[in-house]
Amino acid sequence: MSERVWRCGAWRLGLARPLVMGVLNVTPDSFSDGGLHVEPPAALEHARAMLAAGADVIDVGGESTRPGAAPVSEAEELARVRTIVGELADEGAAPISIDTRHAVVARACVDAGASVVNDISGFRDPDMIDVATSCECGLVVMHMLGDDPATMQEDPRYGDVVAEVRAFCGRQAEALQEAGVSRDRIAVDPGIGFGKTLEHNLELLRRLPEMASLGYPLLVGVSRKRFIGQILDEDDPSRRISGSVGAAVYAAVHGADILRVHDVADTVQALGVVAAIGR
Repeated sequence: MSERVWRCGAWRLGLARPLVMGVLNVTPDSFSDGGLHVEPPAALEHARAMLAAGADVIDVGGESTRPGAAPVSEAEELARVRTIVGELADEGAAPISIDTRHAVVARACVDAGASVVNDISGFRDPDMIDVATSCECGLVVMHMLGDDPATMQEDPRYGDVVAEVRAFCGRQAEALQEAGVSRDRIAVDPGIGFGKTLEHNLELLRRLPEMASLGYPLLVGVSRKRFIGQILDEDDPSRRISGSVGAAVYAAVHGADILRVHDVADTVQALGVVAAIGR
């Protein structure tokens, strides 16, 4: 049987093992590392450190999507990310992902060399579908309840959270294919923490095989998130590393193909041990 591959522009990312996507927030207000990598030299240094630690993809974001975050203009978001994306893409060490819900930002970053468009709104915007069909990038279809990160956590409710999230991801992936996107470019993400309670997040993780059964590469991002703090009674996101790695390894064992993380070295080390045991 041929190896499963996620096609991201010129990159062909094999999925024989879980891929690690390192988080690079060039924002002043992200929930975990806001302000640490706003300036380009600091951002580039951190990206290179994550690559040296074993990251397979770098995911660059210029807008905080934590609950209650203030929105930023597309111009401001683009000013934060475009140079970083371009410089990292030019270095050619790994695929660069742009984490955005705005088509203007996505298109400019694709032009600058991004190989992945990671859309937290799941390509509901027709303009984002236009971006997808006009390039060869890998695409991440993420589920978020509603259309505004600022209010998504106010009162999230589902009948069956897994069935509803799975149906949304499948529907949006099919819409991309109907628009002309090849299936091997599409990954799906259940959107842990994006309009979900603690129990919703735990149920999605318990039933990850149902998400994986859609047949697309499955991306899971649990790193340092609030639900881990709730479980551990830990308010400081930077002190949730062990819990994050534990959740990431659980996800990998239960069907996740791509892990979006802040703590690359810790995650890569844990995955290496799990792989050795499996062999």
